Amino acid sequence: MRATQAVTGADLVDGLRKLGLDRTSEVIVHSSLRSFGYVDGGAEAVCAALTEVCGTVLMPAGTWDLTGIPAPPGLVRPHNAYWNADSWPDFDQRLSQATSFRPELPVDRWLGTIPETFRQTCSPFRTGHPLFSYQAAGPAAERLLEAQRPDWPLGPIEALDGDVLLLGVSHTSNTTIHLAEQQLGRSRFYRYAKSADGLWVELPNIPGDSREFDAIEPALRSATKEVRIGQARVRRIPKQAVLAATRQLVENDPAALLCTDDPACRCAAALQQRLAFLAAA
Repeated sequence: MRATQAVTGADLVDGLRKLGLDRTSEVIVHSSLRSFGYVDGGAEAVCAALTEVCGTVLMPAGTWDLTGIPAPPGLVRPHNAYWNADSWPDFDQRLSQATSFRPELPVDRWLGTIPETFRQTCSPFRTGHPLFSYQAAGPAAERLLEAQRPDWPLGPIEALDGDVLLLGVSHTSNTTIHLAEQQLGRSRFYRYAKSADGLWVELPNIPGDSREFDAIEPALRSATKEVRIGQARVRRIPKQAVLAATRQLVENDPAALLCTDDPACRCAAALQQRLAFLAAA
């Protein structure tokens, strides 16, 4: 296919099937519509292809930009790398400006066009996490989403019996790496959200930074299946392979997959979490 040609629904379906995906597949999808080039039918065509080929499709549906708030003044958690409101009046103002979580809220724009289109057109189920919700369609959708708790936002990925599907994005979007980190006591942050009018909630185990996650690619090369659809690099990696590779890297080096050049970044706090976890073991 020439780069100037439109990507059709048939191209999308054919590419996904070349990866070995079928109606038995469960996938967590991270995506960029722009990466394909021009897609005939846009994000709806991508969502239609995913649900046609795969059995169950899981996608992020976070609402951080609408529901997130600072920590209350004086509430400081160890190695948490977050900011506090200057005062209680400041906190109350920010709380009033935030939006209470509702299932019909749009998905954060930074997650891309495809997850929001999926919410509107394909997904009958969405979790109620005020910051880090997930959505899914297919036979295993309810089972996956029921695995999320307010204190364990990555539960749907933990319950997934399948693969990570990267549609034109890098491992910096691969949240499954965060699950392995958290199982090793790293990248477990407290964050805050508006849960209802005048009410806020503290939410543990929110994952951290991912800017260095592409360093995992060599360790996953043998487990990765890859095709080109239009201009997009599309990869399928078994979830268990991602978890195993991350565990091996972090167990060998507590700072693996973390940035080391920015002491203000969450990575520095994540490293301290891992070191504290090892000291307590």
